[in-house]
Amino acid sequence: MPQITRRSLAAATAVLLGATALTACGSSDSGDEAGGGSGPVELTYWAWAPGMDKVAALWNAKHPAARVTVQKQASGDDLVTKIITAAKAHKGPDLVQAEYQALPTLVSNDALADIAKEVQGVEKQFAPGVWQQTTLGGDAVYALPQDSGPLMFFYRQDLFKEYGLTVPTTWDEFAETARALKKKAPKKALTTFSANDSGLFAGLSQQAGAKWWTFEGDNWKVGIDDAATRKVTDFWGGLVAEGAIDNQPMYTPAWNKALNTGEQLAWVSAVWAPGTLGTAAPDTKGKWAMAPLPQWSEGENATGSWGGSSTAVTSDSKHKEAAAKFATWLNTDPEALTALVKESGIYPAATAAQTSGALAKAPDYFANQPDFYTRAAEIAKTTAPAAWGPNVNVAYTAFKDEFGKAAKARTGAAFGTALTKVQDATVADLEKQGFGVAK
Repeated sequence: MPQITRRSLAAATAVLLGATALTACGSSDSGDEAGGGSGPVELTYWAWAPGMDKVAALWNAKHPAARVTVQKQASGDDLVTKIITAAKAHKGPDLVQAEYQALPTLVSNDALADIAKEVQGVEKQFAPGVWQQTTLGGDAVYALPQDSGPLMFFYRQDLFKEYGLTVPTTWDEFAETARALKKKAPKKALTTFSANDSGLFAGLSQQAGAKWWTFEGDNWKVGIDDAATRKVTDFWGGLVAEGAIDNQPMYTPAWNKALNTGEQLAWVSAVWAPGTLGTAAPDTKGKWAMAPLPQWSEGENATGSWGGSSTAVTSDSKHKEAAAKFATWLNTDPEALTALVKESGIYPAATAAQTSGALAKAPDYFANQPDFYTRAAEIAKTTAPAAWGPNVNVAYTAFKDEFGKAAKARTGAAFGTALTKVQDATVADLEKQGFGVAK
């Protein structure tokens, strides 16, 4: 991906999200960097993760020269809108928790600072595919990775044994496993295709090599309807069309029941799946196992990601160095990372933390797989790069609408049409907002 700078990102930028009233306090105007001035530096951190105030308290106890105050925020588009609004009024906080896919939007709106000089040497503590999401493919560093969601394959170990199924290592084997199960147990399904969470489809496309947004000069190029994503679309659409898998959405009572009763034997999900399964299928605790995501070709070793966020320093911060030091501590210090897992329930992006501290022991739900986090850490290292753009929210909404229709239609043609419509909607929105779009 070509180097992206704030200047080039902003060349044809318009604010993508509607402005909202600015209600939060801005960053402190007093003091210089940590250790300077007549008193301690006061840093404000907007974050949505639970327990972040408790994690910050650990920093405050050991760093009296730079005190961090956490202000709890909503997540998703609401926070992105609020950050942009604050940036335009020059009243933003010092730090923000930002999802990876939101970074291009925030950078293009001049809301984030480049902290490359302040975090030199930190890159090696993260998987390359995760780190790339905070640099947008260039030399600037707009955030530090905080948590990640590498994709994996979760399956009912007992039912796989009962029906004589083998854990698939390729997507072709996955399809054959789905068909074999239908022949042996017609009322059961290996899994479902769900259109109500765009992140999973984005992660699957990422694994296949998709680059949904790239940058050419001062123009964005949208590649949602590229060969890699169409391969993913045809694969899942084909399985739905032939009835080899289910087509019901995730997170519904019906979906929960299917998992809990064994009507659905597997789920392609992320490392955070144990928490969801514990709620959706409490009766199946200890019966699931985790394996690497199936590959498109034998011998490949890549996964996608579903979810994850970063810690960014804002352009408004008058204490850039101190804020960057806190962001580095938060996402690389062993004590901080252990606290993030315990208090905030995240899967840390820092590779060293993925098998230590609070993650040294498998999740209770997967007590039958004691090496859960050891295997997860190996999978996380293979995370493929992602390519996000400034209107991910539009693409995700279009996906839910169009692929939702395709899932109900249960035809391969409907899935192909849906992908084209997502591409068209994303391009049209960029053009409407005033971005240059490469054809």
